[in-house]
Amino acid sequence: MMLFLYLGIEVIRIFFGSKGNLCQRMLPLGISLALTFPAAMMASYYLLLQTYVLRLEAVTNAIQLLFYGSEMLLQVLTLVTFSSVNIY
Repeated sequence: MMLFLYLGIEVIRIFFGSKGNLCQRMLPLGISLALTFPAAMMASYYLLLQTYVLRLEAVTNAIQLLFYGSEMLLQVLTLVTFSSVNIY
């Protein structure tokens, strides 16, 4: 059940992130940034709190958390850039 919830969050997060980046809109990018936190929490659950974790799962979830951190940094920088650009 949690895997399907995780899949839904990821699909919506990636959709809004690409839509906000391509259209240079702040709202979809902000939604994507907000959905990054639950996705990172689910990845950390699968890394730390799951009962039985394979070593491959631990490595992939650690890499995924690293990517989430870099995505959040880049999304914040992009939001700052979009807010400073004047749209006429």
